[in-house]
Amino acid sequence: MSKRITIVLDDDNDKRLREIQAKLILKEGNSVSFSRVINDEIRKNKK
Repeated sequence: MSKRITIVLDDDNDKRLREIQAKLILKEGNSVSFSRVINDEIRKNKK
């Protein structure tokens, strides 16, 4: 289940997440949502 929320990111975090998003777009050859990138990174780093 998805939930819409609003967060405020520091500039350095936004830049890093956008870089990850750009790499995924190049790798997969199609669009990758910013929400997906954020969720993937949270899942990877919450352990």
